[in-house]
Amino acid sequence: MLAFGAASPVSTSAAVTSSLVSAGHPTKSITAATSSAIHPTTAFPSHHLSTTTSYNSFRVKAMAETLSTPKIEHKPTLSGKRQALISLSDKKDLALLGLGLQELGYTIVSTGGTASALEGSGVSVTKVEELTHFPEMLDGRVKTLHPNVHGGILARRDQEHHMEALNNHGIGTFDVVVVNLYPFYAKVSSSTGISFEDGIENIDIGGPAMIRAAAKNHQDVLVVVDSSDYPALLEYLKGEQDDQQFRRRLAWKAFQHVASYDSAVSEWLWKQTDEDKFPPSLTVPLSLKSSLRYGENPHQKAAFYVDKSLAEVNAGGIATSIQHHGKEMSYNNYLDADAAWNCVCEFSKPTCVVVKHTNPCGVASRDDIIEAYRLAVKADPVSAFGGIVAFNVEVDEALAKDIREFRSPTDGETRMFYEIVVAPKYSKKGLEVLRGKSKTLRILEASKNIKGKLSLRQVGGGWLAQEADDLTPEDIKFNIVSEKAALENELSDAHFAWLCVKHVKSNAIVIAKNNCMLGMGSGQPNRLESLRIAMRKAGDEVKGAALASDAFFPFAWNDAVEEACKSGVGVIAEPGGSIRDADAIECCNKYGVALAFTNVRHFRH
Repeated sequence: MLAFGAASPVSTSAAVTSSLVSAGHPTKSITAATSSAIHPTTAFPSHHLSTTTSYNSFRVKAMAETLSTPKIEHKPTLSGKRQALISLSDKKDLALLGLGLQELGYTIVSTGGTASALEGSGVSVTKVEELTHFPEMLDGRVKTLHPNVHGGILARRDQEHHMEALNNHGIGTFDVVVVNLYPFYAKVSSSTGISFEDGIENIDIGGPAMIRAAAKNHQDVLVVVDSSDYPALLEYLKGEQDDQQFRRRLAWKAFQHVASYDSAVSEWLWKQTDEDKFPPSLTVPLSLKSSLRYGENPHQKAAFYVDKSLAEVNAGGIATSIQHHGKEMSYNNYLDADAAWNCVCEFSKPTCVVVKHTNPCGVASRDDIIEAYRLAVKADPVSAFGGIVAFNVEVDEALAKDIREFRSPTDGETRMFYEIVVAPKYSKKGLEVLRGKSKTLRILEASKNIKGKLSLRQVGGGWLAQEADDLTPEDIKFNIVSEKAALENELSDAHFAWLCVKHVKSNAIVIAKNNCMLGMGSGQPNRLESLRIAMRKAGDEVKGAALASDAFFPFAWNDAVEEACKSGVGVIAEPGGSIRDADAIECCNKYGVALAFTNVRHFRH
């Protein structure tokens, strides 16, 4: 989980905390806490905790069931009796747990529907009211918030005065606490929606209190929040072990469970309170999806986490893609696939995008997607080899065959090799054909990112947050400032080039014609060099083409604008805003080139 605190009249420092836990190493020092309340998939060694848990097993304690008030016998529970407290919303494998604890001689104390379910499985249950001598009240809001419960959880067994206090008040100790929480995340993120009042009622109070209490006193109390850990718990109890590391892992998982739960409540409540996208503090729950072979380079360890924020529910993106085939994804694979997918999803017509090192080196839109694919590769076949190919339409059998068999335009013989193919869907036959291209080819099926996402990026000691760059040509106006007006086809090419250039690393230049990228220059410290690279790749096809720049041209004469005009481009699209804009206009007028100012910059660092 990433937690960000903004400076405010109340808080004078920004807090950034993270705790990432790699598989099998849950106490890594640089960490970003994963979301166990929402999707706790943290991997512990197999002899301790299970690592494969379905999402439903983390759904949190349901709304309190109304109990008829039983006849309460005032029987003090003495310390020394082994007791387990169980209160669950998600009752998966409850019978396994209850019967297992009962066989080990534990007295089971439970609440509401959990108690009924246990009894239905043949487990003897002491209802919590028999300990508190008080019925649950306020529609279930209060039932375990009582000294007879929390005293039994929090008492330290090695403190004599703690144990004397329990005995004086007839309170027994709890050795095991098993709790999960109301399904807040599932409720507020459901497609049917939820009222504010229902959202508030799904905020658990007693559950987190018991979990935190047990986790704090983990030296004496085993706390479990995940049904996949029931077998490990029972095995541990059978062996009567005293493994403090096991207890600490369970305690960590418990605190993380509650922390992630609270982050969802905080995110939801902020949206009900304020329209500002940038709250004074921000927590991002992350769930470990996979450990990676290495990071950007082999000497760097790495892992991949999924953002479990409410804002990301059904919001699309590479993180939630389905891998149908191929080697495991690498750190760089994720970056490149994300860049390709984000770019191709910008286009409304059938489009293919080829990416290398996060830069689109080929883009083409055509009614015939096979033609678009070939043109995208042709734009820079050397860079395309070993790249990522993305489509915004279904990959059918015909397209899959072309991807499998297409030869490089450089020699007409070398079969093109790719790391990844990503598309919104695949036909059954298309997937079958594509799998035959290579055992290693990664085939991803992804959903389009929704607009309006928050973009986060780390710098040393802090994080930058911004709105995503979601603008399209339809959102802006291409203002012709030159004497020559752009022809309809030239303006269409300018739109296409402008949409491509926003995905190229700055300084960025794209040259395009007929909905096809001809050349691009990226990442150069000066715009003139990016221009020259793009023109060299475009070759003779530059004549009559559109040129887009991600930012204004600081100089025109004897610089990028004049070189572009001399090359024969038909139209230039740039944001404008330079103190020398007049020079750019005058230069374009001299060479008869149309110049459009968009008033929108597209830096990408």
